Amino acid sequence: MAFRYVFGPVRSGRLGLSLGLDLLGDAICSFDCVYCEVGPTRVLTTERAAYVPARDILDELTRWRDAAGGPAGLPDVVTLGGSGEPCLNSEIGEIIAGVRRILPGVPVAVLTNSAHLADPAVRRDLAGADIVLPSLDTLVPKEMARLNRCAKGLDPQALRDGLLAFRAEFPGRICLEVLLARGYNDSAENLAALRAFIPRLAPDRVDVVTLTRPGALPGVQPVDAVTLDAWRAALGAPPDAADAAEQTRRKHQQAVPESPPGPEESCPGAADLILASALRRPQTAEQLAFALRLPPGRVQEVLETLVRQGKLTELRQDGGSYYSARKM
Repeated sequence: MAFRYVFGPVRSGRLGLSLGLDLLGDAICSFDCVYCEVGPTRVLTTERAAYVPARDILDELTRWRDAAGGPAGLPDVVTLGGSGEPCLNSEIGEIIAGVRRILPGVPVAVLTNSAHLADPAVRRDLAGADIVLPSLDTLVPKEMARLNRCAKGLDPQALRDGLLAFRAEFPGRICLEVLLARGYNDSAENLAALRAFIPRLAPDRVDVVTLTRPGALPGVQPVDAVTLDAWRAALGAPPDAADAAEQTRRKHQQAVPESPPGPEESCPGAADLILASALRRPQTAEQLAFALRLPPGRVQEVLETLVRQGKLTELRQDGGSYYSARKM
Protein backbone atom coordinates (compact mmCIF):
# COMPACT_ATOMS: atom_id res chain seq x y z
CA MET A 1 0.00 0.00 0.00
CA ALA A 2 1.55 3.29 -1.13
CA PHE A 3 1.33 6.47 0.92
CA ARG A 4 2.17 10.04 -0.11
CA TYR A 5 2.44 11.69 3.29
CA VAL A 6 3.00 8.86 5.81
CA PHE A 7 6.50 7.41 5.66
CA GLY A 8 8.72 5.10 7.64
CA PRO A 9 8.95 4.22 10.44
CA VAL A 10 12.47 5.66 10.52
CA ARG A 11 15.13 4.75 13.06
CA SER A 12 15.88 7.83 15.18
CA GLY A 13 18.58 8.02 17.83
CA ARG A 14 16.61 10.63 19.75
CA LEU A 15 13.05 9.34 19.37
CA GLY A 16 13.28 5.60 18.75
CA LEU A 17 11.12 4.14 15.98
CA SER A 18 9.53 7.21 14.44
CA LEU A 19 6.63 7.25 11.97
CA GLY A 20 6.91 10.35 9.81
CA LEU A 21 4.18 12.63 8.52
CA ASP A 22 5.09 14.94 5.65
CA LEU A 23 3.10 18.17 6.06
CA LEU A 24 4.43 19.89 2.94
CA GLY A 25 4.52 17.28 0.17
CA ASP A 26 7.46 19.12 -1.41
CA ALA A 27 10.68 20.88 -0.42
CA ILE A 28 8.88 23.95 0.95
CA CYS A 29 10.74 25.68 3.77
CA SER A 30 11.76 28.99 5.30
CA PHE A 31 15.39 27.78 5.28
CA ASP A 32 17.57 26.32 2.55
CA CYS A 33 20.21 24.75 4.78
CA VAL A 34 23.40 23.59 3.09
CA TYR A 35 23.34 20.36 5.13
CA CYS A 36 19.68 19.40 4.57
CA GLU A 37 19.33 15.68 3.89
CA VAL A 38 16.08 16.28 1.97
CA GLY A 39 18.01 18.30 -0.61
CA PRO A 40 17.72 21.91 -1.80
CA THR A 41 14.59 23.87 -0.88
CA ARG A 42 12.35 24.31 -3.92
CA VAL A 43 10.06 26.99 -2.45
CA LEU A 44 11.69 29.36 0.04
CA THR A 45 8.87 31.08 1.93
CA THR A 46 7.52 32.18 5.30
CA GLU A 47 3.89 32.02 4.16
CA ARG A 48 1.67 29.58 6.05
CA ALA A 49 -0.94 27.62 4.10
CA ALA A 50 -2.59 24.20 4.01
CA TYR A 51 0.09 22.85 1.70
CA VAL A 52 -1.22 19.34 2.42
CA PRO A 53 -4.74 19.39 3.91
CA ALA A 54 -5.09 17.83 7.35
CA ARG A 55 -7.85 15.58 6.03
CA ASP A 56 -5.52 13.97 3.46
CA ILE A 57 -2.77 13.29 6.01
CA LEU A 58 -5.15 11.91 8.64
CA ASP A 59 -6.96 9.69 6.14
CA GLU A 60 -3.59 8.18 5.19
CA LEU A 61 -2.62 7.74 8.82
CA THR A 62 -5.88 5.87 9.46
CA ARG A 63 -5.17 3.54 6.55
CA TRP A 64 -1.61 3.03 7.82
CA ARG A 65 -2.91 2.16 11.31
CA ASP A 66 -5.41 -0.33 9.91
CA ALA A 67 -2.66 -2.00 7.88
CA ALA A 68 -0.10 -2.03 10.71
CA GLY A 69 -1.81 -4.87 12.53
CA GLY A 70 -2.57 -3.38 15.93
CA PRO A 71 -0.43 -2.13 18.85
CA ALA A 72 2.51 -4.42 18.02
CA GLY A 73 3.00 -2.52 14.81
CA LEU A 74 2.81 0.96 16.33
CA PRO A 75 5.84 3.27 16.40
CA ASP A 76 7.42 4.83 19.48
CA VAL A 77 6.43 8.28 18.25
CA VAL A 78 4.75 10.06 15.34
CA THR A 79 6.97 12.86 14.04
CA LEU A 80 5.67 15.79 12.03
CA GLY A 81 8.30 16.92 9.56
CA GLY A 82 8.97 15.53 6.11
CA SER A 83 10.08 17.53 3.10
CA GLY A 84 10.10 21.00 4.61
CA GLU A 85 9.20 23.12 7.65
CA PRO A 86 6.02 21.61 9.17
CA CYS A 87 5.02 24.82 10.97
CA LEU A 88 4.33 26.34 7.55
CA ASN A 89 1.29 24.08 7.32
CA SER A 90 -1.53 26.20 8.75
CA GLU A 91 -3.47 23.06 9.71
CA ILE A 92 -0.72 21.57 11.90
CA GLY A 93 -2.83 21.99 15.06
CA GLU A 94 -5.64 19.95 13.51
CA ILE A 95 -3.11 17.33 12.39
CA ILE A 96 -1.67 16.98 15.92
CA ALA A 97 -5.17 16.53 17.35
CA GLY A 98 -5.98 13.98 14.64
CA VAL A 99 -2.86 11.92 15.37
CA ARG A 100 -3.87 11.72 19.01
CA ARG A 101 -7.34 10.53 18.02
CA ILE A 102 -6.10 7.91 15.53
CA LEU A 103 -3.13 6.62 17.55
CA PRO A 104 -4.04 7.24 21.20
CA GLY A 105 -1.11 6.86 23.54
CA VAL A 106 1.55 7.40 20.87
CA PRO A 107 3.52 10.61 21.57
CA VAL A 108 3.51 13.35 18.93
CA ALA A 109 6.78 15.12 18.10
CA VAL A 110 7.39 18.11 15.83
CA LEU A 111 10.65 18.96 14.10
CA THR A 112 11.08 22.68 13.42
CA ASN A 113 13.76 25.12 12.35
CA SER A 114 12.47 27.56 15.05
CA ALA A 115 11.80 30.28 12.47
CA HIS A 116 8.07 30.55 13.17
CA LEU A 117 7.88 30.24 16.95
CA ALA A 118 7.58 34.02 17.31
CA ASP A 119 4.10 33.69 15.75
CA PRO A 120 1.47 33.21 18.51
CA ALA A 121 -0.70 31.18 16.12
CA VAL A 122 2.15 28.69 15.60
CA ARG A 123 2.73 28.40 19.33
CA ARG A 124 -0.99 27.68 19.87
CA ASP A 125 -0.92 25.03 17.15
CA LEU A 126 2.07 23.27 18.74
CA ALA A 127 0.57 23.26 22.23
CA GLY A 128 -0.95 19.81 21.67
CA ALA A 129 2.37 18.11 20.88
CA ASP A 130 4.32 16.08 23.42
CA ILE A 131 7.81 16.92 22.16
CA VAL A 132 9.09 19.77 20.03
CA LEU A 133 12.58 19.52 18.58
CA PRO A 134 13.66 22.99 17.46
CA SER A 135 17.00 23.62 15.83
CA LEU A 136 19.30 26.56 16.46
CA ASP A 137 22.58 26.18 14.61
CA THR A 138 24.01 29.64 15.13
CA LEU A 139 23.31 33.00 16.72
CA VAL A 140 25.84 34.76 14.47
CA PRO A 141 23.98 36.56 11.65
CA LYS A 142 26.63 36.06 8.96
CA GLU A 143 26.86 32.36 9.80
CA MET A 144 23.09 31.91 9.64
CA ALA A 145 22.97 33.63 6.25
CA ARG A 146 25.61 31.25 4.87
CA LEU A 147 24.55 28.03 6.61
CA ASN A 148 20.75 28.22 6.84
CA ARG A 149 20.16 30.56 3.88
CA CYS A 150 16.94 31.88 5.42
CA ALA A 151 13.95 33.52 3.79
CA LYS A 152 13.86 37.31 3.98
CA GLY A 153 13.08 38.71 7.41
CA LEU A 154 14.52 35.84 9.43
CA ASP A 155 17.59 36.31 11.61
CA PRO A 156 19.03 35.04 14.90
CA GLN A 157 17.08 37.58 16.94
CA ALA A 158 13.76 36.35 15.51
CA LEU A 159 14.64 32.76 16.38
CA ARG A 160 15.89 33.72 19.84
CA ASP A 161 12.69 35.63 20.67
CA GLY A 162 10.44 32.90 19.30
CA LEU A 163 12.16 30.14 21.27
CA LEU A 164 11.92 32.06 24.54
CA ALA A 165 8.23 32.82 23.98
CA PHE A 166 7.57 29.17 23.16
CA ARG A 167 9.44 27.94 26.24
CA ALA A 168 7.26 30.17 28.43
CA GLU A 169 4.04 28.63 27.07
CA PHE A 170 4.74 25.03 26.02
CA PRO A 171 3.93 22.35 28.62
CA GLY A 172 5.77 19.50 26.85
CA ARG A 173 9.41 18.60 26.27
CA ILE A 174 11.75 20.81 24.24
CA CYS A 175 14.83 19.14 22.78
CA LEU A 176 17.11 21.70 21.15
CA GLU A 177 19.43 20.62 18.34
CA VAL A 178 22.60 22.35 17.17
CA LEU A 179 24.07 20.97 13.94
CA LEU A 180 27.69 21.85 13.20
CA ALA A 181 29.21 22.08 9.74
CA ARG A 182 32.94 22.57 9.40
CA GLY A 183 33.85 26.17 8.64
CA TYR A 184 30.22 27.36 8.72
CA ASN A 185 29.14 27.65 12.36
CA ASP A 186 31.85 26.03 14.50
CA SER A 187 33.33 29.39 15.51
CA ALA A 188 34.24 30.49 19.01
CA GLU A 189 31.83 33.42 18.58
CA ASN A 190 28.90 31.10 17.99
CA LEU A 191 29.84 28.78 20.83
CA ALA A 192 29.97 31.72 23.25
CA ALA A 193 26.59 33.04 22.06
CA LEU A 194 24.87 29.66 22.36
CA ARG A 195 26.48 29.01 25.72
CA ALA A 196 24.97 32.24 27.02
CA PHE A 197 21.53 31.67 25.47
CA ILE A 198 20.80 28.02 26.21
CA PRO A 199 20.52 28.42 30.01
CA ARG A 200 17.93 31.16 29.40
CA LEU A 201 15.93 28.80 27.18
CA ALA A 202 16.33 25.89 29.61
CA PRO A 203 15.44 23.11 27.16
CA ASP A 204 14.84 19.62 28.50
CA ARG A 205 17.70 18.34 26.36
CA VAL A 206 20.39 19.71 24.07
CA ASP A 207 21.81 17.67 21.20
CA VAL A 208 24.94 18.76 19.36
CA VAL A 209 25.37 16.81 16.13
CA THR A 210 27.16 17.04 12.81
CA LEU A 211 26.56 15.77 9.29
CA THR A 212 26.18 12.01 8.97
CA ARG A 213 24.40 11.94 5.59
CA PRO A 214 24.90 13.74 2.29
CA GLY A 215 23.59 17.31 2.43
CA ALA A 216 22.04 19.68 -0.06
CA LEU A 217 25.31 21.37 -0.99
CA PRO A 218 28.16 19.10 -2.14
CA GLY A 219 31.36 19.51 -0.17
CA VAL A 220 29.84 20.51 3.16
CA GLN A 221 31.79 18.56 5.77
CA PRO A 222 31.16 17.42 9.35
CA VAL A 223 33.28 18.75 12.17
CA ASP A 224 35.88 16.42 13.66
CA ALA A 225 35.32 14.36 16.80
CA VAL A 226 37.44 16.65 19.00
CA THR A 227 35.36 19.69 18.05
CA LEU A 228 32.10 17.81 18.49
CA ASP A 229 33.07 16.58 21.95
CA ALA A 230 34.19 20.05 23.02
CA TRP A 231 30.90 21.63 21.93
CA ARG A 232 28.87 18.93 23.63
CA ALA A 233 30.73 19.47 26.88
CA ALA A 234 30.35 23.25 26.66
CA LEU A 235 26.61 23.16 25.90
CA GLY A 236 25.67 20.36 28.28
CA ALA A 237 24.80 17.88 25.54
CA PRO A 238 25.13 14.10 25.96
CA PRO A 239 28.06 12.45 24.18
CA ASP A 240 25.88 10.94 21.44
CA ALA A 241 22.63 9.15 20.74
CA ALA A 242 24.23 5.76 20.08
CA ASP A 243 23.01 4.22 23.33
CA ALA A 244 19.41 5.25 22.69
CA ALA A 245 19.59 3.94 19.15
CA GLU A 246 20.99 0.60 20.35
CA GLN A 247 18.25 0.25 22.95
CA THR A 248 15.66 0.89 20.25
CA ARG A 249 17.30 -1.66 17.97
CA ARG A 250 17.16 -4.30 20.70
CA LYS A 251 13.56 -3.48 21.49
CA HIS A 252 12.48 -4.06 17.92
CA GLN A 253 14.98 -6.61 16.68
CA GLN A 254 12.46 -9.47 16.90
CA ALA A 255 10.30 -7.66 14.34
CA VAL A 256 12.98 -7.90 11.63
CA PRO A 257 13.70 -11.36 10.17
CA GLU A 258 17.42 -12.08 10.19
CA SER A 259 17.47 -13.87 6.84
CA PRO A 260 16.13 -13.06 3.37
CA PRO A 261 12.67 -14.43 2.54
CA GLY A 262 12.45 -17.81 0.81
CA PRO A 263 11.13 -18.31 -2.72
CA GLU A 264 7.51 -18.31 -1.56
CA GLU A 265 7.83 -15.39 0.84
CA SER A 266 7.11 -11.86 -0.22
CA CYS A 267 7.10 -8.31 1.15
CA PRO A 268 4.19 -6.60 -0.59
CA GLY A 269 4.79 -2.90 -1.08
CA ALA A 270 8.46 -3.05 -0.01
CA ALA A 271 9.55 -0.86 -2.92
CA ASP A 272 6.90 1.77 -2.13
CA LEU A 273 7.86 1.82 1.55
CA ILE A 274 11.56 2.16 0.76
CA LEU A 275 11.01 4.91 -1.83
CA ALA A 276 8.78 6.93 0.51
CA SER A 277 11.31 6.71 3.34
CA ALA A 278 14.39 7.40 1.19
CA LEU A 279 12.69 10.44 -0.35
CA ARG A 280 12.73 12.23 3.00
CA ARG A 281 15.98 10.89 4.41
CA PRO A 282 18.97 9.13 2.83
CA GLN A 283 19.48 5.82 4.67
CA THR A 284 21.58 2.69 4.57
CA ALA A 285 20.16 -0.74 3.77
CA GLU A 286 20.52 -1.72 7.43
CA GLN A 287 18.66 1.39 8.64
CA LEU A 288 15.81 0.81 6.19
CA ALA A 289 15.48 -2.87 7.11
CA PHE A 290 15.39 -2.11 10.83
CA ALA A 291 12.98 0.83 10.63
CA LEU A 292 10.58 -0.71 8.12
CA ARG A 293 10.69 -4.17 9.74
CA LEU A 294 11.67 -5.83 6.48
CA PRO A 295 14.08 -8.73 5.94
CA PRO A 296 17.59 -7.31 5.29
CA GLY A 297 18.14 -9.54 2.28
CA ARG A 298 14.90 -8.41 0.70
CA VAL A 299 15.73 -4.74 1.33
CA GLN A 300 19.12 -5.08 -0.37
CA GLU A 301 17.49 -6.82 -3.33
CA VAL A 302 14.88 -4.07 -3.71
CA LEU A 303 17.50 -1.33 -3.34
CA GLU A 304 19.62 -2.78 -6.13
CA THR A 305 16.56 -3.01 -8.38
CA LEU A 306 15.49 0.58 -7.64
CA VAL A 307 19.01 1.87 -8.35
CA ARG A 308 19.03 0.04 -11.70
CA GLN A 309 15.65 1.55 -12.52
CA GLY A 310 16.93 5.03 -11.74
CA LYS A 311 14.44 5.51 -8.90
CA LEU A 312 17.12 5.61 -6.21
CA THR A 313 20.59 7.11 -6.09
CA GLU A 314 23.38 5.40 -4.17
CA LEU A 315 25.49 7.92 -2.25
CA ARG A 316 28.86 7.01 -0.76
CA GLN A 317 29.83 8.68 2.51
CA ASP A 318 32.16 7.65 5.34
CA GLY A 319 32.73 4.27 3.73
CA GLY A 320 29.02 3.41 3.61
CA SER A 321 26.23 3.50 1.04
CA TYR A 322 23.21 5.71 1.56
CA TYR A 323 20.18 5.45 -0.71
CA SER A 324 18.19 8.52 -1.64
CA ALA A 325 15.07 9.01 -3.76
CA ARG A 326 15.50 12.77 -3.92
CA LYS A 327 16.44 14.54 -7.12
CA MET A 328 20.19 15.01 -7.24
